[in-house]
Amino acid sequence: MRITIARSLSRFYLSSLALIFFSSAAWADRQVSDDESHIDDERIQHRSYTFPPTGEEIPYALFVPSTYNESDPAPLIISLHGLGRSYDWLMGYHGFLDQAEASGYIVVTPLGYIRRGWYGSRKTEDPQDGAYSEQDVMEVIQLVRDEFAVDNNRIYLWGHSMGGAGTYHLAAKNPDLFAGLGVAAPAPETSTDIEATLSKIKHIPIFVLQGDEDTAVPVTLTRAWVSKMEELGMQHVYAEIQGGDHSLLISQNSEHMQKFVDFFNIVRKKY
Repeated sequence: MRITIARSLSRFYLSSLALIFFSSAAWADRQVSDDESHIDDERIQHRSYTFPPTGEEIPYALFVPSTYNESDPAPLIISLHGLGRSYDWLMGYHGFLDQAEASGYIVVTPLGYIRRGWYGSRKTEDPQDGAYSEQDVMEVIQLVRDEFAVDNNRIYLWGHSMGGAGTYHLAAKNPDLFAGLGVAAPAPETSTDIEATLSKIKHIPIFVLQGDEDTAVPVTLTRAWVSKMEELGMQHVYAEIQGGDHSLLISQNSEHMQKFVDFFNIVRKKY
């Protein structure tokens, strides 16, 4: 492993018809499978809320540590799943909930509107899906902050693969929200302007995990991002796992999952 540390009647008819058409178009890419859950753990709350733009019920999963007390604001980890995965998928990563319990984290896993929405980080077949994917995450974050006492200086965002791309994108769009970031085998579009993206988040510490035998996300892509982090003087930790693949190195490895939690344990907002 290599680790580097550095920083109206006709009008009414027509308008109704238009409403039906546009609503159907907006929902066109949503499938029953988008709302499926896969992780069976009594500690997880499988919830849903009414998504403002469409009126649809969109699911999300929530974990609240047993030590939560509204008089003592808790840190929050927002976790973004990979391409095609269910909204609660990351709740099943080995050790994650145990680690969140031990360190007192509230954890929330948004769907991102559909399973392949890319959280707005890439163009989708229906452009609206990408925008909705991004908005869903932000809506869920606000729901959690409205319901629970959250430490505003300790809100963290991390994601795996597609979720890693989403992490870069959402952090760059909301640079004053997060205290720390994490990406595991991140899959940003290769045409993404790395420097332009990182320049917006260069004040946010970030942990990067990548397997050097990943066949989905070339290690060279992640190294390019890390190199730019170094050039910009970003606070970052890069862990390159020798022999590591794209998925199992994090989903089935509690030690690597712990690296993210440990990192979030030590970073805070400085302003």
